[in-house]
Amino acid sequence: MDWGTELWDQYDIIDKHTQSGLELVEKYVKFVKERTEIEQNYAKQLRNLSKKYNLKRSSKDEPECRLSSYQAFLDILNEMNDYAGQRELIAENMMMNICIDLTKYLQELKQERKTFLMEAKKAQQCLESTYKQLDSSKKRFEREWREAERAAQYAEKTDQDINATKADVEKAKQQAHMRAHIAEECKNDYAAQLQKYNKEQNQFYFSDMPLIFNKLQDLDERRVQKLAQGYILFSDTEKHVMPIISKCLEGITKAGTNVNERNDSVVVIEQNKSGFERPGDLEFEDYSQGINRASSDSSLGTPKSHVDLPGKNKSKNFWLFSKRSKKFTPERIMPTVTEDFAHLPPEQRRKRLQQKLEEIHKELQKEVDQSEALGKMKDVYEKNPQMGDPATLASQINQTSQNIERLRGEVNKYETWLAEAGGRGETFRYKTQTFNNNGAHDTNSPDGAQTDDATPDPSQAIYAEFDDDFEDEELSAPIGKCTAMYNFPGASEGTISMQEGEELAVVEEDKGDGWTRVRRNNGDEGYIPTSYVTITLNK
Repeated sequence: MDWGTELWDQYDIIDKHTQSGLELVEKYVKFVKERTEIEQNYAKQLRNLSKKYNLKRSSKDEPECRLSSYQAFLDILNEMNDYAGQRELIAENMMMNICIDLTKYLQELKQERKTFLMEAKKAQQCLESTYKQLDSSKKRFEREWREAERAAQYAEKTDQDINATKADVEKAKQQAHMRAHIAEECKNDYAAQLQKYNKEQNQFYFSDMPLIFNKLQDLDERRVQKLAQGYILFSDTEKHVMPIISKCLEGITKAGTNVNERNDSVVVIEQNKSGFERPGDLEFEDYSQGINRASSDSSLGTPKSHVDLPGKNKSKNFWLFSKRSKKFTPERIMPTVTEDFAHLPPEQRRKRLQQKLEEIHKELQKEVDQSEALGKMKDVYEKNPQMGDPATLASQINQTSQNIERLRGEVNKYETWLAEAGGRGETFRYKTQTFNNNGAHDTNSPDGAQTDDATPDPSQAIYAEFDDDFEDEELSAPIGKCTAMYNFPGASEGTISMQEGEELAVVEEDKGDGWTRVRRNNGDEGYIPTSYVTITLNK
């Protein structure tokens, strides 16, 4: 059924209905905008909450970080951060696909409706103008016909009057004939105007207005269809991220299942056991021996040190169950922190010494690598003076050599302390370069034996040797790899697109903002949502 056939006389109703339809679209757009604001505020609050309780950066060196329950809580916070990112994605997609799209479409509908209404108004004005002409010709015909009748009656009356002259009678007849002719012309004009109006009226009601009404009907139906698509998008936008949200929730569940109370207990033991032996039994002190008390071989003799037998100091409280007194006494002075960590219990001392030794080894390896690089650079400068002056490297080479010797001494010192504490340090392999007074350099192992790679290959090109040490320093080494679970367009600045199943190299871990930096095989780098991929870091 068409509006032009069924609602041919309901112009005002159609005008009001189409206007109401456009207002409904505006109302829905406003509703979706407010929904996006709710999503954005919700996501912001979730991120702030996750950031508030995520103490990973500030306290990552705390002992609790090794506990599975603590790590599980950090995983939950990271999953909530990813969850917040999905809520932001919902808001962004709703704004782009519904609000902006419908607003643009609404402007087009308004302009189209305005054009149709103007065409209807123009046709109405044209019909009204024709009707006015018809009414004018009709009134003129009526007026002239009455004048013609009066002129005919006067001519007949004059002809019958015996006092009227022949000239008067002839004049009256001529006047009656003229009026009759004018009335006939008005009659013909009125008939023509009537025919014209009927034709235009038929065109108006059976052709022009039905066509305009049908156009308005098509416009309204397209509006309803577009609005229905907006309703569906409102749901599909959230359904699209449901799989990722489900994975976030699964990650929270997995974090809970990964908690291992037995392993946590082992970690607490490893972190806090002192290594001390349990106190022995107290010996009987026989006060009945009187004079021989001082020379008794029992426990009344000189007590052992506090470290060996802490339980024999009878003036000391039972520290395991009672609070230590805050009174300042020589016994309760805190032990002085020393470089060899002798103030710590044996087990903790061994751990700290091993940790310190590893740090020194890493720093020493860095200095060794720098020394090798400076030596090779000096060789290049000596063989190719145009590339640089070897003398400019002397101070850096000297400083690096001093740092290496200093760090070697630190290694020896801490290895000695570790051996005293009952620990065993791991062998650290590295290569160093020593420089003689002439500026030549030799590569030696830690025990002083010369290695095979000390002599440079004369057949190797100088520039190739130079490039081997300094090429592509800007590209950081990947720390792992990841596989895309979903497609990502990467439309924003700084992001990179990916396809489902694609493998990428991980360059930078998620810093808590929900984004991970990756690199393709062709060298392209960018950020991707962490929740879109499964990540495997190098061990």
